[in-house]
Amino acid sequence: MDSPCTSVCALEDGLCVGCGRTVAEIASWQSMSDEEREQVVQAIQQGERAYPKAD
Repeated sequence: MDSPCTSVCALEDGLCVGCGRTVAEIASWQSMSDEEREQVVQAIQQGERAYPKAD
């Protein structure tokens, strides 16, 4: 699975405002299994996180 990185790398409230991942998820993305990556992406897409932030 490709990284969800959008090259908008800035952290706000512990989440990247570009992709919605935590610092730990970004740091460990390369070592995660495809299943773990899919879980991260699903958590972001299903609204389990406040992403993208509405300003």
